Amino acid sequence: MLRAREAYARIRAQAAPFYGLAAAIAMGVPLLAGALTGHAAQGSMIALGAYLVVLRAPEGPYGARARNLASAILVVALGATIGGVLSDHPWGAVVVVPLVVALGTAVPWIGATAGLAVLLTAIRPVTGDATYGGFLELLGGLLAAALLLAPWPARRLRPLRTTLAEAAGAVAEALDAVAEDIGGADDTDALHALDTLEHADPHLVPAARKPDWDAASLAASRALTAARATSGFYRSGRDRREPTRPERLIDALSRILQETIALRSLIEAVRRNPPEREWEMEARVAVAALAARVRLLAGAIESGGEAPFGTTESAAIRRLGRQSEVLRRAGLAGDEDLVAVALVVQIRRSAERIAGGVDAARRIVAGGIRIGFGPPRLPPDAAGPVTAWERLGRAVRTRSPTFREVGRVGLVALLAMALATALKLPHGHWLTITAMVSLRGSYGQTIEQLVQRVIGTAVGSVIAAVLLTLAPGQVSVAIIVAVLSLIAFALRTVNFTYWMVFLTPLAMMLLDFSVPSDWTTAGERIVLTLAGAALAFAGVRLLWPSGHAESLRPRLDRMLSLHADLTRSAAAVVEGRVERLSHEEILAAEEAAEKVSEVRERLAHERLADDERIARLDAAVAAAHRIRDHLIAIGRMSREQEVDAGPLPEILDRLGDRLEEAADALEEPASRTGATGAPSPSERLDEEFSDLDTHLSALARRRREEIEKGVHIEEFTPLRHALLQVSGTRFAVRSLRGDTETLIENSQESLSP
Repeated sequence: MLRAREAYARIRAQAAPFYGLAAAIAMGVPLLAGALTGHAAQGSMIALGAYLVVLRAPEGPYGARARNLASAILVVALGATIGGVLSDHPWGAVVVVPLVVALGTAVPWIGATAGLAVLLTAIRPVTGDATYGGFLELLGGLLAAALLLAPWPARRLRPLRTTLAEAAGAVAEALDAVAEDIGGADDTDALHALDTLEHADPHLVPAARKPDWDAASLAASRALTAARATSGFYRSGRDRREPTRPERLIDALSRILQETIALRSLIEAVRRNPPEREWEMEARVAVAALAARVRLLAGAIESGGEAPFGTTESAAIRRLGRQSEVLRRAGLAGDEDLVAVALVVQIRRSAERIAGGVDAARRIVAGGIRIGFGPPRLPPDAAGPVTAWERLGRAVRTRSPTFREVGRVGLVALLAMALATALKLPHGHWLTITAMVSLRGSYGQTIEQLVQRVIGTAVGSVIAAVLLTLAPGQVSVAIIVAVLSLIAFALRTVNFTYWMVFLTPLAMMLLDFSVPSDWTTAGERIVLTLAGAALAFAGVRLLWPSGHAESLRPRLDRMLSLHADLTRSAAAVVEGRVERLSHEEILAAEEAAEKVSEVRERLAHERLADDERIARLDAAVAAAHRIRDHLIAIGRMSREQEVDAGPLPEILDRLGDRLEEAADALEEPASRTGATGAPSPSERLDEEFSDLDTHLSALARRRREEIEKGVHIEEFTPLRHALLQVSGTRFAVRSLRGDTETLIENSQESLSP
């Protein structure tokens, strides 16, 4: 019963009832109309067009869904027309269908829809002119698109509000992770108790265990990227010179996250050099209060302003300010270490800046998240035919993983079509469908797909056999198809096996609607599905390695190069040559790391996964993420005014050189050996860090002398600014060095044979 309740809760939370309702109407109405008017064949063709379009399951903003559905309708109409031409030429279909399937694998916006449209139309009896079937399926596609887009006027901004609320919630989680880190390391006994709790009741662990900072900050960064992409869909046809309110909100949340990263770096630094007086409780409460305020913003965004926004003042921030002032006066009196005091002061100022960012975001949300309409047009960065042709040529020359997958899918589809045609298998299209849609880019993903498809098909075929025996009439079958459509498409987002259980009888009844069927059809479907699964398994097992390992070197090279550029940009910020780190550079470095992570996921699904290489890639991607955090922290702490930063810019430039040299070594392994007799990069960095420590000590001494000479403690002098900046960035740059070496070492080792 407990498992049943958990499954029900998951289904209720993840199901898409409107999606199922739209699919049921789009397929059930044409079938029922055809059965009642004596035009069952035409009704089934319209329902088939709706089925193929609904399969695309477009997501995101309604404008993007409309473009996706428009392309699906076009693909279905053309595919059905081609299938109509091939309906009397089975061996012609053997040649054409695999080519269309391969094209759909190579071009994402075409997908499997084109191959299914050609195949499922070609197997049907000839109904007159070849374009007639294409026209009927076009009508079905238009009906499905109209139903799926029906909520557009009333819910146009819902996807935008959802992604913005998720981004704000993720930023709040990052702040919570920082707050939980204040106060020292976890107690060993407490950790043991949590491990025991995890085995006793896993549901309580998320509420009891401290959030992980690395996971929280990465999730926040990804959520902001997703929100920015969603906002871009809404303004694809508008003037881009003036930011919209959603874009201003995303920028405000991004500034909060970047300041949170700097705050966390400061907290880590003061943990290693803490003052004697208490400061942790005030800091922890202040940061937790900021997280709560951001979480209130997330609720207000999602509810359209109906939820409370929270107050504009924070007693917790004021308490932190008073405590930091006590520490600062003690430091100037010689009772506290001046560097430790400077770090706590930096923490207070960082918390105040986050509070200012929250207030700015609050004003934007209070004004309403809205965006006007604009004329539809293609995005300015849409790839033209020349660019697509160049990409295709490069993929063929390099034998990229995508090219290998395309070749594998096309060859397996060709073999399945040839077998079904040569043996004149009844319902042989199930063999081809299973073989072509089950193949994935890796061994593990293909096996998982095959297992779920076979189990779902077997159970679904039994359901179909019972239904065909109990209700053989066309009217009853049309009603059953509508009910199955409602259930299948509503559960599609929940579980693939559930989806296949209900999709199998739906597809069987839909494709054979105008032809009498019985329970033996279900048995044939099971056998042909097993045969198609065997073909797909043979294809992924015997036809060419996936090639993901070969794509690893250029992706690691790009990741190292972009992080080197970002490190040099941070040096320019410290020197005052630029105001802040470029968002585009940060995003490019993050995307490069995500590309490496994608390869890591593919390698983990190989038949014989290299666990050591996967662990190396995990460590490299994690180090790359921490490097971006360190650089963001350094940039945020160095932006107020130009100060004497000592050797800090030289250290950053040298670390950038290390990353670029490592990238060159990956591209040309022979270049790893450097000149003999010269100091190693590590030795030169040791000297620079020693100079940095000396510089910080000199700043602290000169600051005391400045106070002793009569400069008021509240006056902002260059020495005070320099002490605050250098003391705050010293820990970040030391951590940056360690993570740079970790990134380089694991990148190089992951390519070792």
